[in-house]
Parts: sequence; structure tokens; C-alpha cells
Amino acid sequence: MMQRRMFVAGSLGLALPAWAHHGWSSFDQDRPLYLEGRATKVMWRNPHGELELELPENPTLPAELKQRPLPKQSTAVDGPGLLAKAQLPTRRDRKWLVELAPLTRLQAWGVEEIKPGTPVSVLGFTFTGEKGDPVLRAEYLFVGGKAYGLRSSPA
Repeated sequence: MMQRRMFVAGSLGLALPAWAHHGWSSFDQDRPLYLEGRATKVMWRNPHGELELELPENPTLPAELKQRPLPKQSTAVDGPGLLAKAQLPTRRDRKWLVELAPLTRLQAWGVEEIKPGTPVSVLGFTFTGEKGDPVLRAEYLFVGGKAYGLRSSPA
């Protein structure tokens, strides 16, 4: 069972749940999920940035998703293959915690701090069987008309 702790989110002064840091092995990497919505809370801190993403009532996969251009990363990632397999989650949660990359990697990609209200979409992985909390570990981040690979640094 995932342990939760409370923290104060910097100058926002909001009490938000935080989850223990965990590796990729907890996530189902054979089933990429696509989430799209608006950032409602943002935690721009280490060990990795996080945001709470609020999905629309009836999420859909964009028609052009499989054709989206993806940036090259220093680690080999089959981005087109992941886009081709992307699906919506089966669970109906409207809010998801999205784990991004460490701040140094976000900076290497040139990702500016995401502000609450910003439209964001992500492709990533959740826990095997979609069990536990609605958490998505982002592999690709789409914000402001740009795509960022989060597994590694830019190639």
C-alpha cells in the first residue's frame, strides 16, 4: 500500500498529498495511457515535478495522436510505438497526479514551470491493473504546442 504524507506546497500554502518516490518497476509499461486536461495544482520540486491534472468529463483520444512528432531522447524510447498503443484509462477518476521528470531534466528540455489552469496532455504509465491511486508517470509531456520526452535528456 502506498504511504501518503502531507506537505506544504511552497508559497502556495496548500496542503497537498505527496507520494513516496518509486522507480519504473511499479508501472505497467506495456499499456501507455493518454491523459489530457488542465493543471489544477503544480509541485515544481525534486525528486521530480508533479502536477494534478483535471480531465474533462468525457475524455477522448485525439485523432492525430499517432502522428504527433516526438523529440529524440538520449535514451532509446519507441515513442511512435507508444503513441500507436495509447489508450484512455479504464478508471473514471477526474483528477490524476502526474509525475514528471526531475527538475534538472525539465530544465534541459526547456520546460517552463507549468502554471495552474494550463492545458496539458501526457502519455505515460500507471500502476499495473490501474490499482491504487490515480497516478501517471509521464513519458511524454505536451504543453504549449511542444512535446517533451521525459525518460532522459534531449539527444
